[in-house]
Amino acid sequence: MTAIPLQPPRRIVELTIDDETVRVPEGDTVLDACRGVGKDIPTLCQGDTLTPKNACRVCVVEVEGGRTLAPACSRRAEAGMTVRTDTERARNSRKVVLELLASSVDLSTTPRAGEWIREYGAEPGRFGAEAGRVDEQPKVDNDLYVRDYDKCILCYQCVDACGEQWQNTFAIAVAGRGFDARISTEHDAPLTDSACVYCGNCIEVCPTGALSFKSEFDMRAAGTWDEAAQTETTTVCAYCGVGCNLTLHVQDNEIVKVTSPHDNPVTHGNLCIKGRFGFQHVQTRD
Repeated sequence: MTAIPLQPPRRIVELTIDDETVRVPEGDTVLDACRGVGKDIPTLCQGDTLTPKNACRVCVVEVEGGRTLAPACSRRAEAGMTVRTDTERARNSRKVVLELLASSVDLSTTPRAGEWIREYGAEPGRFGAEAGRVDEQPKVDNDLYVRDYDKCILCYQCVDACGEQWQNTFAIAVAGRGFDARISTEHDAPLTDSACVYCGNCIEVCPTGALSFKSEFDMRAAGTWDEAAQTETTTVCAYCGVGCNLTLHVQDNEIVKVTSPHDNPVTHGNLCIKGRFGFQHVQTRD
């Protein structure tokens, strides 16, 4: 029998969040602690399978004694820490960040973005019509997924998933600087000429829909995409013996896309090209 190594127990630290005493394991972030007590902290660039990059700054909170606002997604909870999540300073910072993002990026497919814009009273239009827009047509250079940089907030999640944190393919990186910065393949080559292995793990972590299944892109363009009408069924991939879990998203009796549970110990949300895109044979009826 193979022994499974156990992680050493973590010490419990106690901190105060909005006058409420909270106890969390050492190493947890302030965001973890906030969510543990039901605090709804907005965040865009944070993913539960990747190390946060602190890119979007929508999750900032005020830490007593701190000179600047702290990103809750990466700031570790410390014993005796006092955190305030809903101060005027934090709310104003979130408002400005949302205004800057929404004025330059299409957030129409970003979950909860519209809700947060209303909650914080953000007014993206005050920066002018489409300020700093990329104004690029979606890149459709393969039959599996689409890149729409008009929706990209440069959260770096796709770069990390493709790079050393998961796939180690390094097919994409950030190119350019300032307003010209964008996610790109080497020399801005088509995906078909790049190192991309079409695992689609970048789609899995993209928070805004800048990367999407070709099937989803086509259905949205046709006005037939309806998440409310979709069902999700988790099963085991049949292509090999690894045992990866697949979540099939089905609409009108057709599989429209495939994801993977992030809490699965085998995949952690990651799949290969067969697991993520090789579902057409299931519904070939001729």
